[in-house]
Amino acid sequence: MPEGPVPLSGDVPEATGWSADTLITGLEQPWAAAFLPGGDLLITERPGRILRVSTESMTTTAISGVPDVYSGGQGGLLDISLHPLFEENGMVYLTYASGDENVNRTTVGRGQLDDNTIHDFEEIFRVFPDKDGNQHFGSRMEWTSDSTFAVSVGDGGNRPQETTGILSREHAQLLNSHLGKILHLNQDGSVAAGNPFENDPDAFPEVWSYGHRNIQGMAIDPKTGNLWANEHGSKGGDELNLIQKGANYGWPDATYSREYWYTRISRETSLPGMEDPKVVWTPSQAPSGLMVYTGDAFPEWQGDLFSGGLVGEQVRRIILDGETIVGEEKIPIGRRVRDVKQGPDGFIYVLTAHDDGELIRITPE
Repeated sequence: MPEGPVPLSGDVPEATGWSADTLITGLEQPWAAAFLPGGDLLITERPGRILRVSTESMTTTAISGVPDVYSGGQGGLLDISLHPLFEENGMVYLTYASGDENVNRTTVGRGQLDDNTIHDFEEIFRVFPDKDGNQHFGSRMEWTSDSTFAVSVGDGGNRPQETTGILSREHAQLLNSHLGKILHLNQDGSVAAGNPFENDPDAFPEVWSYGHRNIQGMAIDPKTGNLWANEHGSKGGDELNLIQKGANYGWPDATYSREYWYTRISRETSLPGMEDPKVVWTPSQAPSGLMVYTGDAFPEWQGDLFSGGLVGEQVRRIILDGETIVGEEKIPIGRRVRDVKQGPDGFIYVLTAHDDGELIRITPE
């Protein structure tokens, strides 16, 4: 394969050996899913609800103790993640938009889940600066150890959206802003040790990587420790990136994206000192949830990435050889895919992003 990113402009082959079953309908803009140790599933709905799904009866129960969120546009209740030691401490982590249409930001909070109630919920991290509007909050979490996690933050919005008097997208290149970044935090929301800019007085010490537009999918490969992220471009130029400590991923100075009215955002697709994407999707897939498959139900898929697509209405299997992408296949869903998760049974579970959203299970044919 050639060095550098591989733009995929056309169709890709359909994966074989799978079938899909719709398990639940009637979800309201579901955004993220997390499996509990007993096999039940927690699902966030963007308006501000969490449902507990019994994977035996496929019945749902509302979870109480959920924080108030700003629900508008792309904002609302977003990701959910269990602490790696959940069976000992019961801690559940959430990302969400807080504030209102005029003053808002991505926020991280946590609480202790007991039966169907979250107790003692607390905000542990608030993105700075505040912004207005309802675009580009991110946001996904991935645990990097038993006590540290990464969280993605969107750049704040499309042109002509401004934050602190400049185009919001320009914050992605500013190290004294959380917008357009991946941050690395301790379990209590404080700065994780060893972050790349912790000794730079002109940078926020939480920053792990920068130059991102709007990451809505992150996954850590448990075998290699590699952190992968897929992020939305603008009118094409969606990216899959292998995240490196302290690296700059180019947005908006180097990008394959165009404005929504088709003019170029930048004449550069690659610049010195900036990381090239591993894959560029044009036309857009609008990549969402991302996972690394490690189960036994699909042995030939082990170690590959699976990326949901909102515009593509499919799940993409991204075939890896180490850190090299050697091909792609599609699993057509026919609805906007928001999240993709591996279940304890080794099957793949998909959330569709609609007011009548679905939980779909992919099993061997």
